[in-house]
Amino acid sequence: MTTEINKAIAVLEKGGLILYPTDTIWGIGCDATNAQAVQQVYRLKNRADSKALICLVANGAMLERHVADVPEVAYDIIDLSDKPVTIIYDNPKGVAKNLIAPDNTLAIRVASDKFCQYLINKFKKPIVSTSANVSGAPSPKGFQQISPAILKGVDYVVNLRPESKRTDPSSIIKLGNDGTVKVIRK
Repeated sequence: MTTEINKAIAVLEKGGLILYPTDTIWGIGCDATNAQAVQQVYRLKNRADSKALICLVANGAMLERHVADVPEVAYDIIDLSDKPVTIIYDNPKGVAKNLIAPDNTLAIRVASDKFCQYLINKFKKPIVSTSANVSGAPSPKGFQQISPAILKGVDYVVNLRPESKRTDPSSIIKLGNDGTVKVIRK
């Protein structure tokens, strides 16, 4: 796993794209602080850059570095959820501007997968995590279903768990600083 982490980080540091197994489905990733890398993800997915992407952080401390004010209930949701949960936060900071939605929010998930945690910890920055498909096409159920266009469009494919079949995307919950809670995807 260490070799794969080092290879992925080398690509991320150069502003490249990786294809990697996440705690949900296979994802396309890049340095979430690099606007050019984020733009490459939008281009590869053939997706409008007004449609926000998710990013992963390694832990609560990294979450707090990238959200101005993390609502206390976020920690309860993360701790009590029985599946990976992505939370949309108000007032993100320290990430690429083209990653932030027009309403000044950002979808962030604290990674529960060990590989993702180690990768992000060693990289020391959040990583974009978006499904490994062209926009509008179904998310792949496993590595074998990832389209050749996506495979060719990334700079590095992490060589871990190609047989893994994780089919469920994360739940998505929007937490407003005004106390509002809205379930976007169960």
